[in-house]
Amino acid sequence: MHQFLLEYGLFLARTVTWVAAIIVIGIAAANLVRAARQEGGERLEVKNLNQRLRRLADILNQELLGADQLKREHKRLKREDKAREHALEKGGPTRPRLFVLDFHGDLEASRVNALREEISALLQVAQPRDEVLLRLESAGGVVHGYGLAASQLRRIRDHGLRLVVAIDKVAASGGYLMACVAHHVTAAPFAIVGSIGVVGQMPNFNRLLREKHIDYELHTAGEFKRTLTMFGENNDAARAKFREELDETHTLFKSFVAANRPQLSLPQVATGEHWYGTQALELKLIDEVRTSDDYLLQRVKEVDVYELHYRVRRNLRDQIFGALARLSAGTTLPWQRPAGML
Repeated sequence: MHQFLLEYGLFLARTVTWVAAIIVIGIAAANLVRAARQEGGERLEVKNLNQRLRRLADILNQELLGADQLKREHKRLKREDKAREHALEKGGPTRPRLFVLDFHGDLEASRVNALREEISALLQVAQPRDEVLLRLESAGGVVHGYGLAASQLRRIRDHGLRLVVAIDKVAASGGYLMACVAHHVTAAPFAIVGSIGVVGQMPNFNRLLREKHIDYELHTAGEFKRTLTMFGENNDAARAKFREELDETHTLFKSFVAANRPQLSLPQVATGEHWYGTQALELKLIDEVRTSDDYLLQRVKEVDVYELHYRVRRNLRDQIFGALARLSAGTTLPWQRPAGML
């Protein structure tokens, strides 16, 4: 009898566990289906960095200051807030604003779509005294993607706003194409800057195919519709045309940099090399060795700082296909990428 009760208890525990697991899986599946039916949405998130930094300082002050000191500090901050509110009510001048944007670039410069929305939003409300700070991190990528990203930043300058680009880790190649648009460029001491050059690479499997008795045919209309090919037999004329296209892209790259930073010595910096922040300052690729955090800490005392992030809420189908696309991009071989890359 005792053995029977023990086995029955174990059976009951397993049954309850399986039922609970099925219920959890069912609820999760229902949520996924509901998410899949929802339309994708979009929103612009705005964060007041003055308030965020003040909260952080207040947390630390609570540990460091005595009760009387803490009260005095809180009273001082309240007086400043009231004075600002009073000035606004009286119609007095408001403090300038600093809009902070982030661009973390991949090979396709895929974040350019969010960047254009953020810039379109701020340009509608910005005043002449306002400023834009772009925290930029990118090692470059496709020409057309980074060309568009740089053009988006050019819109800020064309509207008469001061543009600052801060490089904490890397702004190379296409990343520097964006950075050079700014009125003022800062970089951390060991940030990687430069790489003003173009690269193209492609393997050729033609000999392997011939050894395996595999024919490959490529038909085009137009002499240079295709130059180098991965599977056909390449010739010197195709190689020369491919090289010509790279040189033309490099010339456009150099012209764009020269137009935005005329103080540079292009023969010295447009070699495809990269430099660290301190070296980049000597070459005039940047204007100041400084982190974005230090720049913000200084500016937050003088202006109202707002961080903008444009986000797109995608349905389940888009999330799945997006994840597959990112996985595919992450496993793309160098020779599968576009021929001309900044």
